[in-house]
Amino acid sequence: MRTPLIAGNWKMYKTRKEAFAFVDALKDLLATFDPKRVEGWICAPYLALVGLPEALAGTSVRVGAQNVHQDKEGAHTGEVSLAMLSEVGVEAVILGHSERRADCGETDRAVAEKTEAVLLAGLTPIVCVGETLEQREGGQTAALIAAQVSAVVEHLTRADAPEELASKLARLVFAYEPIWAIGTGKTASVADASTVITGIRATLTRGLGSRAEAVRILYGGSVKPDNLGAFLAERDIDGALVGGASLAPDSFAALLTVAVEASAS
Repeated sequence: MRTPLIAGNWKMYKTRKEAFAFVDALKDLLATFDPKRVEGWICAPYLALVGLPEALAGTSVRVGAQNVHQDKEGAHTGEVSLAMLSEVGVEAVILGHSERRADCGETDRAVAEKTEAVLLAGLTPIVCVGETLEQREGGQTAALIAAQVSAVVEHLTRADAPEELASKLARLVFAYEPIWAIGTGKTASVADASTVITGIRATLTRGLGSRAEAVRILYGGSVKPDNLGAFLAERDIDGALVGGASLAPDSFAALLTVAVEASAS
């Protein structure tokens, strides 16, 4: 059975002072939380990452980053490497978020290369896929999402891929985020999200075979504590990548609680 995962994407919010105040408040709210039933992640801005894993020690919440460069080191001004993230205790990385694809021109190929690098470094990649409203209304959703997922899977399973990759594929996490629902207050219906995510599972199965069953798929797009349970009730939806609702300690704790309750039902 796949463990539900709630990943909070703080985006470009919270100074270090604000991040540590959040953690102090969150610790009190997690006093009765059962960490065996759900994973919680906070994906913070780079500067807030230093010291955050230590501040969360003793809780079930772990720390992720919002991006990374695929090269081990080099002349990449403004970038951060996996070694740098690992050194400060980061365990996961969001990759290919729609905002980076749009604002920074990230391609499917770059996302695939980053996914490989993250897996080889022993971290968890959270690979984002999604469509714009124009693409959705044009009937392109299924083909577009399949192409984004396939770009990653085909890269990881290519003939000359490092042998050790095969044993790390179970760490893969995908997140379906309809771009038109991010930060807009609009939410895909449960049925629509489930249809797309079932399609993602099918694409993964074509590329990975039985190993696809271990891959977790999240939904993201104006997720809140009061609508999360309906998404988690769907067989192929394993959690959520959450933006605004992850910025307040009580809201993030509520999301984790909903996920715990869903796992027990």
